[in-house]
Amino acid sequence: MKLRGINNLLLLICIIALSFSNIFAQGRIEDYKRADTVDRLRDLVYGTTVRPAWSPDSKFLYYQTQTKQGKEYILADLESKVKSPLFDQKVFAKKLSEITGTDYIPFKLPIENVRFNKAKNEFDFSMNNIRWTCSLKDYSLKKQEQPQQRRFNEGFWGDTDDELIGNPVKSPDSSWVAFIKNSNVYIRSVKDKTEYKLSYDGSTGDYYSCHLYWSPDSKKIAVNKMRPAPKHYIYFVESSPSDQLQPKLQKREYLKPGDELTFRRPQLFDITTKKQIHVDELIFDNQFSISDPEWHNDSRGFTVEYNQRGHQLYRVDEINSVTGDVKHIIEESSPTFVCYTYNYRYDLNDGKEIIWKSERDGWQHLYLYDGLTGKVKNQITKGEWVVREVVSVDEKNRQIIFKAGGKNQNEDPYLVHYYRINFDGSGLTELTSENANHDAVFSPDWNYFVDTYSRVDMPPVSVIKNSEDGKIVMELEKADIKDLVKTGWQMPEVFKSKGRDGKTDIWGIIIRPSNFNKKKSYHVLEYIYAGPGGFYTPKSFGASFRLISSMAELGFIVVQCDGMGTGMRSRAFQDIIWKNLKDGGFEDRKLWIKAAAKKYSYMDISKVGIYGGSAGGQISTTAVLLHPDFYKVAVSTCGCHDNRMDKIWWNELWMGYPIGPQYEESSNVVNAHLLKGDLMIMVGELDDNVDPASTMQLVNALIKAKKNFELVVIPGAGHAHDLPFENKKREDFFVQHILGIMPPDWNSEQ
Repeated sequence: MKLRGINNLLLLICIIALSFSNIFAQGRIEDYKRADTVDRLRDLVYGTTVRPAWSPDSKFLYYQTQTKQGKEYILADLESKVKSPLFDQKVFAKKLSEITGTDYIPFKLPIENVRFNKAKNEFDFSMNNIRWTCSLKDYSLKKQEQPQQRRFNEGFWGDTDDELIGNPVKSPDSSWVAFIKNSNVYIRSVKDKTEYKLSYDGSTGDYYSCHLYWSPDSKKIAVNKMRPAPKHYIYFVESSPSDQLQPKLQKREYLKPGDELTFRRPQLFDITTKKQIHVDELIFDNQFSISDPEWHNDSRGFTVEYNQRGHQLYRVDEINSVTGDVKHIIEESSPTFVCYTYNYRYDLNDGKEIIWKSERDGWQHLYLYDGLTGKVKNQITKGEWVVREVVSVDEKNRQIIFKAGGKNQNEDPYLVHYYRINFDGSGLTELTSENANHDAVFSPDWNYFVDTYSRVDMPPVSVIKNSEDGKIVMELEKADIKDLVKTGWQMPEVFKSKGRDGKTDIWGIIIRPSNFNKKKSYHVLEYIYAGPGGFYTPKSFGASFRLISSMAELGFIVVQCDGMGTGMRSRAFQDIIWKNLKDGGFEDRKLWIKAAAKKYSYMDISKVGIYGGSAGGQISTTAVLLHPDFYKVAVSTCGCHDNRMDKIWWNELWMGYPIGPQYEESSNVVNAHLLKGDLMIMVGELDDNVDPASTMQLVNALIKAKKNFELVVIPGAGHAHDLPFENKKREDFFVQHILGIMPPDWNSEQ
């Protein structure tokens, strides 16, 4: 009896243990199903506003919103302050079904690009690449005449043009035609067809571009002379083409750090004298790029923008049309890098004034230049915050509307706000006061704007505001998330902690699974993209952030934050990564995760996982090579594992030129022998963004170092980070190596 009682007690304990294990289980089929369907949660958010369209007279606007019924189309009248259905969707769906022979559901209409006429009695829309017109009088539908499709030779983003062949260019007064023949510049009289040769030094190895630019007075021609560099290619074997059994060899033009570049030099020709005006070419030596000529309206000269190789000097130069003298109108220099991707230039009064964006005081700000002297007239914006984008320049009233982040203290510095300011820096007015991320769509007359604002932890609100003072004129939509919350969905949490310097705030988010239980312990995964130049943590509301939310549903807490080295903060914040991409903000991000785990005891950081693609693929691998004390498991997709193997502009901007030892120091290939922990590497065999050979060189180094890892090559895939098979492999790897659970046998699943 005593033995039987003990056995019964043990059986009861086992049953209870199994019950609790089922309650708190992770990595189950049910978890995978939730992970696969997180995108559907977006349909449970009602009252969201799809980017609105204004009427040409700015008196009304229309937009699409998600309701419990589905998609509804709303008209908002600014004069009456009344909202109403844009059209009767049931009648419209019936008419559309009758004329097309396809049954359409009223609140699931597949229409796009709706445009109302001024009288509001008919509207156009697109469906299946066909444009239709609908009359609101009787809902009659008329298919518009199909426009002839323009054909574009889009090519590949890395393709360069030899600029030898192009159409002749007629002068503004129609007296002359300029063209290239035998690599030289010619003009031909329209009146008597007489040809004149203007240049004599062009050759196939040093030719004049076919892009010829006439001065507005038709007396001068500006053009770049080209000394072409050899073309460089990356090669792929497409193993499984859809149209044949045998594989195909593909190639793409692709410049990498250190490659020779085409050398361009501005040239100037006088039509009256039929002679060339000398322009000093040495000024444009050692270039990364130079823009095409841009003439002033009064023909006094033209400007080009010069980017020195190494990205430590950037200029706006003006070439005098009479003398050929070069004047440096604007000059940016830096001991690290000039982030030219942030540049903004707006010429006023035919270039006599210029609005220019610069980081020269340590923050992205606007400056007003005297375009004739090259002197700064005044700094327009200033302070420890960042001008993100210029939205509008009102030349008449000398005002600018712009986006900025970080001006409001104690607020996430990445949140976008809109401001108006005068050219002289006075009258700074905030148009969006709410503590949120704002997205504005201005009316054609710029007197009003639709402001849709939200945060990851605050559902969106859409209102119409006055552009003068930012006051609300009319409310449009306020999101309803009650049905979303009923599913167990967890609101993302915005979290901040101090970075490596003990002063700078690092901002990020924490995502919990929908079946979250604070009494349970959760391993932590970090989703990473640490590329410089921008920031990557979501700031606006979303029911799901696909690559984060899906991983959380498997039983993890997933985090994302932006450490030092990323953009949209101060220059000091970003300069950390110059010639040091391996830094990746690790010291800040690790401190951030530790601070979150200190606050929430259920966050288990004993075995942190990390995953990402592209630059995130590089950094996630770096994590288990150089930071194995903290990161134990990594899944890396399409990574640029050695920056010498990646695209030229991105890597020379951040890693410097000429190529030096810093490239090896940041190379995952060179550091492959340091691998500890578990690593899965994935790559598309046709990735033409990051050369897949970069991944294979890492694989080769790992094999030589006798390291254990997993490799997944996806036939036919490019620079993809969110393919179904890829996602499943990532999920399984973390479930197995962090949760310690064997993933489901998918081959047996029906």
